[in-house]
Amino acid sequence: MSAANFIDNATVTRTVQDILPKTTFSEKMVRRGVENTASLWQHQDGDAQAFHDFCVANYCKNETDKQLLFERFCRNFEIIMGYNNRLNIELRKPLDVQGFAPTPIDSYFASYDALAHLHEDMYSSKLAFIITLNFPFYTLREKNNNGHNWSDLLWGYVRLGDLFTSRVPAQALQKINEATTAAEKYIANYNIYMGMVWSDENRQYWGPDQTLLAHWGLRDELKAAYSDKQFGLDKQIILYNIMKRIVNQTILKDVIDKDEYIWFPSTNQVFISTIEIEESEQEENIRYQYLLDVFKAVKAADKYYPKYPTFIDRTFDAEYEITAQEAEQIFAELLSSPMVKKVAALISKRLGRKLEPHDIWYNGFKTRTDIPQSELDAKVRAKYPTKLAFEQDLPNIMNKLGFSARTAKFVCDRVTVEPAVGSGHALEAMMKNDHVMLRTRFGKNGLDYKGYNIGIHEFGHNVEQILSLHNVPNYFLAGVPNIACTEALAFTFQHKDLELLGVTPADELTKYFNTLDIFWNSYEIMGVALVDMKVWQWLYNNPNTTADDLKYAVLRIAKEVWNQYYAPVFGVKDEIILAVYSHMIEAPLYLASYPLGHLIDFQLEHYYEGKNIGTEVERIYSQGRLTPKLWMKRAVGREISALPLIEATTLAMEKVNAYDKQVAKQKKQAAKKK
Repeated sequence: MSAANFIDNATVTRTVQDILPKTTFSEKMVRRGVENTASLWQHQDGDAQAFHDFCVANYCKNETDKQLLFERFCRNFEIIMGYNNRLNIELRKPLDVQGFAPTPIDSYFASYDALAHLHEDMYSSKLAFIITLNFPFYTLREKNNNGHNWSDLLWGYVRLGDLFTSRVPAQALQKINEATTAAEKYIANYNIYMGMVWSDENRQYWGPDQTLLAHWGLRDELKAAYSDKQFGLDKQIILYNIMKRIVNQTILKDVIDKDEYIWFPSTNQVFISTIEIEESEQEENIRYQYLLDVFKAVKAADKYYPKYPTFIDRTFDAEYEITAQEAEQIFAELLSSPMVKKVAALISKRLGRKLEPHDIWYNGFKTRTDIPQSELDAKVRAKYPTKLAFEQDLPNIMNKLGFSARTAKFVCDRVTVEPAVGSGHALEAMMKNDHVMLRTRFGKNGLDYKGYNIGIHEFGHNVEQILSLHNVPNYFLAGVPNIACTEALAFTFQHKDLELLGVTPADELTKYFNTLDIFWNSYEIMGVALVDMKVWQWLYNNPNTTADDLKYAVLRIAKEVWNQYYAPVFGVKDEIILAVYSHMIEAPLYLASYPLGHLIDFQLEHYYEGKNIGTEVERIYSQGRLTPKLWMKRAVGREISALPLIEATTLAMEKVNAYDKQVAKQKKQAAKKK
């Protein structure tokens, strides 16, 4: 029996009328709370009379009582969320942190969620109903239309009301956790031993100890190859072939996380010495089976979300608080911009060749591409030979970014650095007396440049996590509007990585090249995000699909997005590479946060120009968890849009082209004199 049918309208009306003489709140407010509670009340909670009696007894008498109730919820939820969050972090450590000998039970404990029963327990104890009664739910439209007039306290009330909008059984939540944990483990151990990868010309471009995690290592290595003038393109073609084999699942099982065979990615042959191994099997559809398992677990919970009936709704409307339609419109605005072809032409000119599909990852606008990877690695290892050295330097990093010594100490006293097993990540604290976790990959000789670059990115997350927990008006405003906002600060930090190392670009056009870099990165990741979104739309339209059918659907969707937005630029159709991101498998619909983060980051960084970054970051990330639209308006005076980046890219292209013409003119004049 649905909750909506269990408590009838007559009971709701009678309950409202019996509350009104006992409270100073308006009939409209009382009715909203009672109807909200009625929509979630089920037969096991009691009959209609029990519902009536509960509401009459527990509706706040006045504003003073309501504020006291809210403050008590703030205190108690911080205790509950904080300690259980720490429990989950500690149980996952054997899978996430280096130094643990593996045991068969690690994945079981990692899939255990200490908070899985929280909602169920809150409903059974009726604490949830006290919240739904006194702090009712507001839609995204209501928040955006009215939120600019709300006080910090009222915003806290609204965010408390967001906590209980559904009743998902603990078993369903556990199934989701098990599916995502299995997918995360699959991705975290998807390594390619590059020392065993050979070119068609029997060349080995990588050393015997170089291992790349497919999740991010292959793309990062492809980007790094732009600084290799001799063999860079050869390396990129090999890496691109590896990525395509991962996407279409023709990659051989014997080359995944194994170093037993010599592998030729272009022909997909494996050898021991000169002897070909013919019985090696392809992965086929394992990647897509993990994605399908996550989808099935997530979809099974849909029926428990009356206000957000699909995972797409929950991700965009509830989590990002930007509708999927709005996100697609923002992405299409940039992807369809005439500036794409102009920037592509500049890249082709700088490369001295026609663009290849893998040039969607071109990073030659960055000053770091002029510095050999080995030199960057040596510089970082000398500075950070140990985990402790990196951890102790975090306050200096914040000082260089403009934060006060007091703020730097406050933040860094609450950060713990740990060596990651997979790719780096940052884990938040959910109570003020806990630490956030900064994890990145440390090698035997300390950090290399990749690990450092990731570490700086994750440290940006940590700074946000601490400021938005300790500095916000109340506990229920802790955090930022969505993932994109925390990614924005992480990108801001990451863009400063070379500067923090003391590597100062001498090029007067650096500012404009940085704009072009953000534009091109946004162009790439927006297509990737669209593929992810369209795959989930397809899954909802085909819920009974198989892993094999899903694979072909993903390949088709990747080609369609490529053909619409990339083929006109690259001159090549039917590429599947937009589906390579492992986030699609382990973190469904997370990818949209990256392009949104790029746009937010760009708007914020331009706002920081001429201002103290540390001061502004403290102000902006202490606002509290408003909607993204209102948060950005208060932060920089403008909503999220691709237009500011397009406008800045137009200016950057003008400056770069003018500079190139001036250089060409000077060369011509010098040649005449000779």
